[in-house]
Amino acid sequence: MKEGVLRIALFLLVVLVATFTFKYFTFSTSTDDEKKKDYYQNYVSDHYKVFALELPDTMDFVGEEVPLSMNDVKERLDREMLVNVYWQSQTLLFYKRANKYFPTIEPILKENGVPDDFKYLALTESGLANVVSPAGATGYWQFLKKTGIEYGLEVNGEVDERYHLEKATLAFCKYMNDAHEKFNSWTLAAASYNMGMGGLNNQITRQKASNYYDLLLNEETGRYVFRILAVKEILSNPTNYGFYFRPQDLYAPDSYRIIEVDHKIDNLADFAFENGINYKILKLLNPWLRDVQLTNSKGKNYQIKIPTEGYYSITQQDSIH
Repeated sequence: MKEGVLRIALFLLVVLVATFTFKYFTFSTSTDDEKKKDYYQNYVSDHYKVFALELPDTMDFVGEEVPLSMNDVKERLDREMLVNVYWQSQTLLFYKRANKYFPTIEPILKENGVPDDFKYLALTESGLANVVSPAGATGYWQFLKKTGIEYGLEVNGEVDERYHLEKATLAFCKYMNDAHEKFNSWTLAAASYNMGMGGLNNQITRQKASNYYDLLLNEETGRYVFRILAVKEILSNPTNYGFYFRPQDLYAPDSYRIIEVDHKIDNLADFAFENGINYKILKLLNPWLRDVQLTNSKGKNYQIKIPTEGYYSITQQDSIH
């Protein structure tokens, strides 16, 4: 009798364990997953929100009105605003670098009769970095070699003034004044900087339109002015788009003194050490020096920047001789 009871009890225990195990592995995991899914969905909906942007009611480029009442114009602007607002890392760098380089660019534009809005063109062209495009456009203003030489820049294996911020900005001003004289519109002048004066003039003639916003242009030039407008709007009103900066977050303009050189420099690393810095720092402040020497066979006067603060060299000349 006792043996029969024990067998029944053991059987019931096995059934109970099997039932619990089945329910645990077939139902509990599913329920937990559903709870986790609900939790994350609720968390995301409560804490992570991506908003469409409210565009300005009015906008202009150098006083020339942007016709935001045109559907395609509004959509094209919206695209560039979204790209730049939600590409936060790039726009943060734009704002930081603008604080460093705009104080150099702004007075050159003003002195040469080019409107201040064109400083934003440099940001859209290069991000205010000395980059080289796949087509060979180079420097802050992205000059092609032929165009740079045409507008007075020295471009060779030892000196490439497309990398020289002040001289390249001056060359840019010459181009813009020529383009404005040709098209009688700063907006068209800006567009011509992307596709060339000849290319833009061909489209104006072909389409019988004389306004940038009425022209059907290639993808890049069609976006070009809107990129400038978006960067201008965001950098002019950063907190409207969620960007906040403290003064210490921004890059400061370089402090430097000028050494005038009208002779050959056999070794730029030695020249750097003689002036209390190293080769790297010399090239950072003078990226237009493209070789390890400066032949200067014509005795041209070059102005070389030597930092007065903000740069420190841990390398001593004696340690490498």
